[in-house]
Formats: sequence, C-alpha cells, structure tokens
Amino acid sequence: MSYCEFAKGHPVHAPYHDEEYGFPVNDDDRLFERLVLEINQAGLSWETILRKRDGFRAAYDDFAIERVARYGDRQRKRLLGDASIIRNRLKVDAAIENAKRIIALRKTDGSFANWLAKHHPREKAEWVKLFKKTFVFTGGEITGSFLMSIGYLPGAHEEWCPAYARLRALPIASAYIP
Repeated sequence: MSYCEFAKGHPVHAPYHDEEYGFPVNDDDRLFERLVLEINQAGLSWETILRKRDGFRAAYDDFAIERVARYGDRQRKRLLGDASIIRNRLKVDAAIENAKRIIALRKTDGSFANWLAKHHPREKAEWVKLFKKTFVFTGGEITGSFLMSIGYLPGAHEEWCPAYARLRALPIASAYIP
C-alpha cells in the first residue's frame, strides 16, 4: 500500500501527506526540522514522529539552526530527559552536530537550501554518498526519506493522488518532479 493510500483520511498522516510530504522546502530551519525528524524516525514508525512533532519543535527551539548548533551539555541532558521527543543519545547528538554542519554549509553556499539546490538533481545513491560525507546519522533510508519529503527525489505521491496534482501545478514543479 502506498503512502497516498495509507494516509487518506488518517487523522495523523493525512495532514502531513496532503500539505507537506513531497513539497519543496526552501527555509533552512524547516529543512533542518525534516532532517531531524527523519533521523529520529529510524527504527520507529512515522506516526510516532508525527505525534511527537510539537514536542520536537519545543525541545529544539523550533529547529532554529543557530540555537541548536550552540547546544552544550546542559541542553543535551535536557533533551535526553524530555519524554516529548525520542530520547536517544545518538539521535540527539546527530541533531546538534548536523546543525553545526549546516552552519558550515551556509558559509560556503549561503544556505542549506542553496547547498541542496547546487547538488540537484542526483540519483539516490549519489545523494546518500554526499550526505554521509557531509552529515552524521544519514544512511540510505534517512537520506532517501528526507529528500523525498522535500521533493528532491521522486515517488512521494502516486499520479492519481490529489497532492501529486497540486505539486505538479507549482511553478517550480519541473525542478522537483521528473
């Protein structure tokens, strides 16, 4: 069953599927949010992550990259004790480290969004190699899911899906949909 079929009418999945999944994201903090959520989904259901999304936003200062990049031991301890998010040390550390790496990308490319656009289009295997070199805790599934969620890899929606039609109608759709 495709995500389009599964999400239809679902109280948690439908809003994400219909309004966000596969649609382009150009704001660095929102891109960082998607990356952190995908990292935290590893080994868990996407529904768990969506249900905890507000908790993640509160815990990670609305995914403000500059703030998260400055997190130290006190904030790490706070995150590991916060039941509203996934309390996994590797995932918490990955969020903080990846925020630092996005700050570095901004110095060379102006923004995380620009860095992504500079490397688009690529095949999934090339993206995975690039992400493994650039970020932490980003294997094939996490990288692929992240890129599909922001429209950089195809397959987010079935052609019959109303979200697919809305995505195709965007002025920049040709850059994101093959």
